[in-house]
Amino acid sequence: MNLTVFADKYSLAKAAAERAENTIRLAIQRRGVARIMAATGASQFEFLGELTASKNIQWQRVEMFHLDEYLGIAESHPASFRRYLLDRLINQVGMTRYHLLDGEADPQRVMSDVTAAIRKAPIDVAFVGIGENGHVAFNDPPANFATEEAYLLVELDEACRRQQVAEGWFERLEDVPRRAISITVHEILKAEEIICVVPEGRKAKAVARCFQGEISPLAPASALRRHRNAWVYLDRDSAALLPAAVGASIEL
Repeated sequence: MNLTVFADKYSLAKAAAERAENTIRLAIQRRGVARIMAATGASQFEFLGELTASKNIQWQRVEMFHLDEYLGIAESHPASFRRYLLDRLINQVGMTRYHLLDGEADPQRVMSDVTAAIRKAPIDVAFVGIGENGHVAFNDPPANFATEEAYLLVELDEACRRQQVAEGWFERLEDVPRRAISITVHEILKAEEIICVVPEGRKAKAVARCFQGEISPLAPASALRRHRNAWVYLDRDSAALLPAAVGASIEL
């Protein structure tokens, strides 16, 4: 795993988007299509903005999967990850191949259908973030590192739900769903490449736990350290509790 610290979230986003663009273009050159996983959340705003501004990606040749979705949330809800991806990625670039998790449909059927689709061929690159509790996707601690399923129904812990309120997706804790569909840690680690974008000081404690402590289900994103081709992009604020200096690139 490679970790780099940038001066701010904007330079972080630009560098991560450049790497993502190159990976997508190479996959299209080699196989005619690129298969990606896309993350959501406030931490991805600048990264997706940079990526969708690129004029060098044949987006009609990109097939996208996404990481998670709340149960019982309509696509029209402001916190819906389907809406997020439609607004910030799919409709921005005219993407035509994508698999959205329907939080209003039967979850077992949704998970079965998307599992069949995602396992047809390797994922070229997975975009992920890290939550304030160390989660990756909606794998809150203690995450299930043992399962070989592609997607699971998960219970969201209070720290995760409070983060959603603090970011403005919901008005009150009581409004945040308690259950969600989430891609598993196992499935994320199967991607050929992982690009992890983690700006802002509120993530500093989680970053330190995941990249300085033990690889553990109690720090779910620590599992990224097992991946040979994972690239973690931090800014000076999210890296504040690490010994790495701005501009440093570290292999973990």
